[in-house]
Amino acid sequence: MKRTAAIILSLILLAPCSALATEDISVNAPCAVLMEESTGTILYAKGENEERAPASVTKVMTLLLIAEAVDSGAISLDDTVTATARAASMGGSQIWLEAGEQMSVSEMIKCVAVVSANDCAVALAEHLCGSEEVFIARMNERAAELGLQHTNFTNCTGLFDDPEHYTSALDIAVMSRELLSHEWIKDYTTIWMDSIRNGEFGLSSTNHLLRSLEGCTGLKTGWTTLAGYCISASAEREGTEYIAVIMGSDSSANRNADASTLINYAFTNWALVPVADSALPPVLVSGGVRASVQPVIEGSDHILLRRSEASALERNVSLPESVAAPIGAGERLGSLTLSSSGETLVEVPLVSSEAVEKLGAGGVLLSLFRQLFCLPAFPT
Repeated sequence: MKRTAAIILSLILLAPCSALATEDISVNAPCAVLMEESTGTILYAKGENEERAPASVTKVMTLLLIAEAVDSGAISLDDTVTATARAASMGGSQIWLEAGEQMSVSEMIKCVAVVSANDCAVALAEHLCGSEEVFIARMNERAAELGLQHTNFTNCTGLFDDPEHYTSALDIAVMSRELLSHEWIKDYTTIWMDSIRNGEFGLSSTNHLLRSLEGCTGLKTGWTTLAGYCISASAEREGTEYIAVIMGSDSSANRNADASTLINYAFTNWALVPVADSALPPVLVSGGVRASVQPVIEGSDHILLRRSEASALERNVSLPESVAAPIGAGERLGSLTLSSSGETLVEVPLVSSEAVEKLGAGGVLLSLFRQLFCLPAFPT
């Protein structure tokens, strides 16, 4: 929820930037969002809360639940999944599973990520939750946990045009960011060509940006008559990653062009920089069980700035020489102000990394005794 709140706050705070970006960037699709992955900063938003059919971009949430299950130990990449008749009956993009056919979780994730296999998506859902219906309920629960206010799922594939199955560009960006936090998923979403069934069945990615967009890391394409052409695209260069969501485009070419325009704009005009460029000094504590406390940055330790601002960035740390105990964990101690060309950009709170309790009467006497006989002070 903290991650989602930060994203929503960034959308509010960066509204002027988004308006400027609208002038700088031409996006044809009716709905689009550009987000920096590590901070959740929104750099561009157009129709971001409009509820629309997502087509196979639905599978971002499907893959997220599977990734979380793998990382929690609920399932393993090596587990064997047995396809049911229902899973095998799915149409659209598929690998033509047969009822009773067995594949590993890893192989099925690959099929979902690379060719958007609806049969494998349902097979994975049934493997994890026993039925697609229970899995869908979990999809909606997870959406609520992420604070997604414009999302409702009625299937795990996006194959079926259902007026009750919808999401928004901003909500897709949030769930995509959550999926990308599972770094290993990129082992699948970056595959251009591969095969299954001992090399007898070839796979070719539906995401052509893997070939045309520098640093592309995925993530998911989709199309139906109702949804139009949709994509959640991600790309990483020199440690910075952006997510571009496009919904309702009129062609795959325009969809890909819009996503590329947004991501290339971000890499050209914005830079992810550390909030602090050196170690923060400890603050002395008077009357505490510890002699000092270490201040830390509240929130992300990086901030996204325009490159023109980052090139002339100045930092000013404001901390007291000492504070009186007791000190609570997370209690504000001071601030770090970032400015550029004389203009304050942001003031970041510096807070206590841990609690420091107040010395009791015995502790005070022991402290005086140590001072009197020049003994070492309390540990820091």
